Amino acid sequence: MTTKPAISGHCPDHLAAVKDAFAANFVDAPDGLNEQGARFSVVIEGETVIDIWAGQADAAGAEPMSERTLVPVFSTGKAVMAILMASAVERGKLAYQEAVSALWPAFAARGKDRVTVAQLLSHQAGLPGFSEPADPAIWFDRQAVLDRLAAQAPMWPLGTGSGYHPITVGYLANEVFRLADGRTMGRALAEDFARPFGLDLWIGLPESEHGRVAALRKPAKATDLGTLDAIKKAAFLDKGSAPGGRGSAEWRSIEIPSANLHGTARDLARILGVIANDGQLDGRRILSPTVVAEATRERVAGQDKVLPFVISWGAGFTRNAGLSIFGPNPEAVGHCGWGGSCAFADPARRLSAAYTMTRQSPYLVGDPRAQRLIQALYGAL
Repeated sequence: MTTKPAISGHCPDHLAAVKDAFAANFVDAPDGLNEQGARFSVVIEGETVIDIWAGQADAAGAEPMSERTLVPVFSTGKAVMAILMASAVERGKLAYQEAVSALWPAFAARGKDRVTVAQLLSHQAGLPGFSEPADPAIWFDRQAVLDRLAAQAPMWPLGTGSGYHPITVGYLANEVFRLADGRTMGRALAEDFARPFGLDLWIGLPESEHGRVAALRKPAKATDLGTLDAIKKAAFLDKGSAPGGRGSAEWRSIEIPSANLHGTARDLARILGVIANDGQLDGRRILSPTVVAEATRERVAGQDKVLPFVISWGAGFTRNAGLSIFGPNPEAVGHCGWGGSCAFADPARRLSAAYTMTRQSPYLVGDPRAQRLIQALYGAL
């Protein structure tokens, strides 16, 4: 797109710099990543103060982005996964320091008996992928994935750091949640958040909603993972390290909390408001301040074994300390997704925000289009 787009939604005059930055991303984006379709939403103290969208939802350019367009956000959904796990802790179904094997005895195999729920969520369990390459179809057989991971030895000793689990953490966390709660995360998201609060967020998208999903334009070049080794290859590059058919009806319909959440930027920003507002959503208490603190505090920090970054992990959240991708507050937390999407919460400002787009970039974290928006936002506050 070479002309500034028609921008829908709302943005107050005192935050007009954000709208200007959003428009600029369509005509003069960093690294030539001009937007195809995008949305940016900001919630402050429970009020949606910015919600703007523009561009096209389909590859042909015939269908405009709308308020109802759903976007697959891949790993940005891990922030929602972390909130769901925190809700189980809040309700006494789980404890972060509880051993995963206490709920799931088979997980104790090959020295994993001491892995806690918090360590699993902070990517310390040593299971970023399969130790032996698998057919990509395995991801569509939940029990086969769980059986294989439960039987597998960790790829590094517990307590020696994190190694990002791109997809496996969603299967593992969903099983822990199911054993503790009795429901899958997709069902809990619908029953506890989406329906009562009117959130258009889905883990496992019903076929009736597939027609609302935007088409994505894949990155033009591969992601830079740094020096490759067996751990990184298992996580990202081996045959079967990711499901085939992403974008297919089967992919959309299954539940992978780590990878296939579909939703809107507005409602991602709203649900992250639980963290930004001391555990409240629309004035209703979801999490106690104690559980918010436990979910977001540092669990491990250092050079990640999969991602080429020094990262501070909470219990499922990427912490802003060091990365500085979620504004100036080092205590902000959130997550980025494949292609550039992100959602985050800044408790110091009681602010949460989310960015979704249809043109994907190769950036693992801190997509420059999102950074332009976040920087404009904080500059205008």
